[in-house]
Amino acid sequence: MIVWFIIGVTALISYVAFSNRTLSSKLQFNAAQIIHRKEYYRLVSHAFIHANWAHLGVNMLVLYFFGRNVVVYFAHYFGNKGTAYFLLLYLGGILAANTWSLIKHKNNYYYNAVGASGAVSAVLFAAIFFQPWEPLYLFAILPIPGILFAIGYLFYSYQMSKKQTDNVAHDAHFLGAVFGFVFPILLQPNLFQRFIDNLFSFL
Repeated sequence: MIVWFIIGVTALISYVAFSNRTLSSKLQFNAAQIIHRKEYYRLVSHAFIHANWAHLGVNMLVLYFFGRNVVVYFAHYFGNKGTAYFLLLYLGGILAANTWSLIKHKNNYYYNAVGASGAVSAVLFAAIFFQPWEPLYLFAILPIPGILFAIGYLFYSYQMSKKQTDNVAHDAHFLGAVFGFVFPILLQPNLFQRFIDNLFSFL
């Protein structure tokens, strides 16, 4: 399954990078290196290394639990192209998530980022798109409808991105999430009507 493949590759590369700082430095996202030295591979490679085991574990758990559902929906609506489209969702989430950082930090050689959070946000929001009222468990305890979680997640990410009070790339989370929601609509526009119908199904 494509989800297990991504998890396996990410875990392997992250594990090697944990003990090889030179490799980690070469793979991490650095807008200045990408723009001025044309190291375009960094646009994708940074998503396959992580800051630590906790960072890796959280991202891969979210990918595992929600990615499986998205794969099923993609197979249902896109048939044999479902797996390829899921891979495009994941890779597209990686690229979309760092669009703003690429512009904002294009001359900053000291700004670096790692992790698959943008891609995982894309997968999470694609899952919410297909199942807007499916409960997500906040802190693994408190159930909250997916659509309400999505609204709160976007609001929080936007506000924290403006404040810039921590080292988390909240703008990447926001952009990856938006991409994940829009991507199925780009593939099949009539899915938006399905989303609206599901959203108001309780009426």
